[in-house]
Amino acid sequence: MAVPKKKISRSRRDMRRAYNTKIDAPSLSTCPQCKRTKMPHCVCSHCGFYKGREIFSLNIE
Repeated sequence: MAVPKKKISRSRRDMRRAYNTKIDAPSLSTCPQCKRTKMPHCVCSHCGFYKGREIFSLNIE
């Protein structure tokens, strides 16, 4: 039967267990211009607005 030679410190034990924690889904916010969901603090990929200003225009033809 295997027996550990040295005591594992709390830090090493917790680092080993750390990868098991649940990862939360990214939070989403709504764009005030087009009312679609977008990542917070990012330009809306649907309309191109950020903080009320147009960052890039989408030319749909």
